[in-house]
Amino acid sequence: MKFGIVFPHHEIGNDPRAIKAYAQGAEAMGADHMLIYDHVLGADPNRPGGWRGPYDKDIAFHEPFTVFSFMAAVTEKIVFATSVLILPQRQTALVAKQATELAILSNYRFRLGIGTGWNEVEYEALDVPFAARGKRQAEQIALLRNLWESDNVTFNGDFHTVTQASILPRPAHPIPIWFGGIAPALLSRCARMGQGWFPLGGPNEASAAAIETIKNERAEAGLSWDGFGIQAQAQFAGGTPERWQNHADRWRALGCTHIAVATHNAGNQTVDDHLAAAQQYFDAVNPS
Repeated sequence: MKFGIVFPHHEIGNDPRAIKAYAQGAEAMGADHMLIYDHVLGADPNRPGGWRGPYDKDIAFHEPFTVFSFMAAVTEKIVFATSVLILPQRQTALVAKQATELAILSNYRFRLGIGTGWNEVEYEALDVPFAARGKRQAEQIALLRNLWESDNVTFNGDFHTVTQASILPRPAHPIPIWFGGIAPALLSRCARMGQGWFPLGGPNEASAAAIETIKNERAEAGLSWDGFGIQAQAQFAGGTPERWQNHADRWRALGCTHIAVATHNAGNQTVDDHLAAAQQYFDAVNPS
């Protein structure tokens, strides 16, 4: 199991020197990968009808492609992964272009983790219908891969039309697509179209059942389980070395291939604080 770190999106601030120090510090401590969350907009809690959700307009989220491109220039080994990019609310051809550039500039140290999202406010502002986001996502995967692989794409779908066009440059190597979510339709798409899965919960019965569902669907489709990834997360806040170790061991028993520790919401104030917290976690779960 490979150990990584979650970018402290709201607590890192806006100083590029701090973001550079964080990326280089994470790589220096041996983090295999870094996750970043994606939200374009936050809602005002005082908007008509009110608002309740895990974040609002006062919680900062750095734009994934931009930040990872910056980090790619100042690191050499750490792998970057979106966890997860809310793909249906973005223009597919533009994502194909952005993901390609990031893959190239990072020397293919990039995994595209995608989800459908839950925040209708974002979809409204980005002028994308919320209700059809699942079907749109499935079509997007097909178009992304066409644009990455072909120099002349003609595509006629329910949501996209491309007539003899493509992007350049195109990736020299496949860009892995991992799915986040737990809905049955999502798990089916993940199994048949993805290279990995981001669980939403812990190492529990629901996660075990979801993994079994993905395995079975891949077998039915004639797809190998070898190389398929599972990316879990751990929370530094409220943990102890014993709890972190137990949590990691339970994920390992389920076949988890990657786990990243989130150090935000734990009272960490500086880059050094976040990195020191991550090091505590790494020392507990991977003492070698």
